[in-house]
Amino acid sequence: MIVFGTDGWRGVIARDYTFDNLARVALAVAASLRRSSEAPMVVIGYDTRFLSREFASESARILAARGVRVLLSDRVATTPQVSLATRQRRADIGIVITASHNPPQYNGFKLKGSYGGPATVDIVAGVEQQLRRIEAKPLRLPRLRSMDEYLQTGMIRAFDPMVQYRRAIATKIALDRIEKAGLRILFDPMHGAGIGVLPQFIPCESIHDEFNPGFGEIDHPEPIAECLSPAMERMRAGSYDVCVATDGDADRLGLLDNTGAFVDAHRIFMLLLKYLFEDKRRRGVVVKTVSLTSMVDTYCQRHGIRLIETPVGFKHTAKLMLSERVLIGGEESGGLGTILHIPERDGIFNALLVLEMMVERGKSLRELVAQLDDEFGPHRYRRRDVHVSEAEKRRILAACQRQPRFIGGYRVERIVTTDGFKFFLPGGAWLLVRPSGTEPLIRFYAEASSQEQADELVNAGLELANR
Repeated sequence: MIVFGTDGWRGVIARDYTFDNLARVALAVAASLRRSSEAPMVVIGYDTRFLSREFASESARILAARGVRVLLSDRVATTPQVSLATRQRRADIGIVITASHNPPQYNGFKLKGSYGGPATVDIVAGVEQQLRRIEAKPLRLPRLRSMDEYLQTGMIRAFDPMVQYRRAIATKIALDRIEKAGLRILFDPMHGAGIGVLPQFIPCESIHDEFNPGFGEIDHPEPIAECLSPAMERMRAGSYDVCVATDGDADRLGLLDNTGAFVDAHRIFMLLLKYLFEDKRRRGVVVKTVSLTSMVDTYCQRHGIRLIETPVGFKHTAKLMLSERVLIGGEESGGLGTILHIPERDGIFNALLVLEMMVERGKSLRELVAQLDDEFGPHRYRRRDVHVSEAEKRRILAACQRQPRFIGGYRVERIVTTDGFKFFLPGGAWLLVRPSGTEPLIRFYAEASSQEQADELVNAGLELANR
């Protein structure tokens, strides 16, 4: 059975992610759209993974055969570019063929709403309802014409996603000030859809900027410390001010300071929250997932800002951005959205906003991060993703369900079950245990006043399987 997880449907190419299963999903999207629109239109983009372009083209042909007009990217596109195009072209839905940060054997199918952000639960439910009906019968494809025929009739039209994206960014970021500052920037798109995008806006040097569906020396294209060793080495060998790294579909951001030290998403979120509130004088609700740093809670309490905590998954933030004035919202995995842009994660836009902040404040990234410790005290973080069998997953979650009184020798003060199990411990430390919504693994997250304690808490989480 095909299931849409936290951020779309993903599967192993040739095993789960096949052309037949892709056809079933495309037919389900078409059926769902035909129920809600008389003349539906879809925007489709794709990343650099194996067969992504072919999967996108096949999806376009199937949708066109069902009477859905398609705008198909004529080049690799980032997820934010597809979201922006969906909104600006007034399409009913956006589709991105991508598995984001997953290993190279995966591909995926993301859905985007007409508003330019992740599809709501209702949109996904409508597609899944049609999908269950289609899966219950032998697959029957409509009569498909060639791509050239669909292009000639106008049912499929090609577009360049970079054109509108470049215009939109240029109106929101002080690109001239960043360029005049002469920052020495290293860009690592990790062989993903961000290839060539940041250089469209500012001068920079790039690594991992060639097409490589296997991601070369990178295990998987996720901008976290464990995957950025080549960029760290380059930073230490060179004389750069900052390294910008984006994931496989460029909606997430990771940073390295001038010494090559990793700046995690918690600090990026806090720096941008402070910049928006203090420098740009913007106001609104702050939204964070249950896995994001407690520095956000402290800052919001000090400044009387309303804070909303959600389960993991940017779709929860995006939904709130449609009904609330959200200043900033996001998650610990490097994805966040702001009041300045579309209700979507965008690694490139957020990187440019950080660079603008560095220039406006006249400080290096390392200095800005150090100020967070001065203001909030040390907050150190660790996340570990562990592949487990179903039996192991059940044992760990059952141990959490029993509400242990101690974790790693620390007394549990309270437990929050917004998403998984979050154990609050003395001194502001916490451990979160939750199963992934897109991969066969359990994620362990911890925050404490020292890196040693954060590591200790993650290890204690792993030991829950033995209880």
